[in-house]
Amino acid sequence: MDFSVVIPVFNRPDEICQLLESLSKQTLKDFEVIIVEDGSSVTCEKEIDSFRDQLQITYHYQDNAGQGMARNTGMGLANGNYFVFFDSDCVIPPNYLEKVKEAIVTRQLDGHGGPDDAKSDFTRWQKAMNYSMTSFLTTGGIRGKLRNRKQYQARGYNMGFSREVYQKLGGFLDPNRAEDIELSMRIKKAGFRMELVPEASVWHKRKNTLASFFRQSYQFGKNRMFIRKFHTDAVKMVHLLPLVFLLGFLALPFLLLFIPPLFGIAWILWLVWVSALLIDTGWRYSSPVVALMALLTSHGQLWCYGAGIAAGFFGKK
Repeated sequence: MDFSVVIPVFNRPDEICQLLESLSKQTLKDFEVIIVEDGSSVTCEKEIDSFRDQLQITYHYQDNAGQGMARNTGMGLANGNYFVFFDSDCVIPPNYLEKVKEAIVTRQLDGHGGPDDAKSDFTRWQKAMNYSMTSFLTTGGIRGKLRNRKQYQARGYNMGFSREVYQKLGGFLDPNRAEDIELSMRIKKAGFRMELVPEASVWHKRKNTLASFFRQSYQFGKNRMFIRKFHTDAVKMVHLLPLVFLLGFLALPFLLLFIPPLFGIAWILWLVWVSALLIDTGWRYSSPVVALMALLTSHGQLWCYGAGIAAGFFGKK
């Protein structure tokens, strides 16, 4: 068997149906699906029953241990030679596995990561959140748009690696704190070839509310600092830019009162950034409403990620 698709699920029965529907339409058919229910109070076992005649599915329930540990459980149950991981809020294009197999063979990959995007029928808020997480103007476009594919750090919503990698390195080390980035870095340091496969994109839904999206952004910042525990080189200058952005906003009243010329420069730079963001978002989604929403989600994402970086630096749990 070529692929084992491992999906951790926690209280997401509605989402899993859309994900399984997309997997049932894969052009490459040699794969199994392993769903690990991670202590859900609302399980998806009934929902997956309707897909058993379309997909080879293994369902496993365990006490809540976190998505990293759930993925480890899934690998322990897998039969495939290559493990692929999706989050339950993803929808997979029909040629995804075919593209991954092609990249593995032609580029001799031991692992891969892929980008994410918003599907045309996603809500406006989901599109705005997606823009905030993937745009060059917000994250630097590092989520799936790097020119040097070897530098990409795969994320658990869309990544995979061979059974050989798993047997030599083991699985994820933490339940839910940048465990995917840590493993991605560990795989490369062990000499395995893990790279970005731009063609292996998924449609990725975002959090249901602004509050949950901002909380997630804050946690992402903390998580980035946390993995210094395993990799001292985990934090680069680009990861600190949201903190600079946050501190810049907090400093504006001081600059206005005591250094007006610097306040003027900061104000002009902010206006240029906002204008570029509105134009770019409006062009990408053909919607001025999404552009205005993205203005809000982008500010919140950067502020919260910066606050998370600061909290992680001072060791706040």
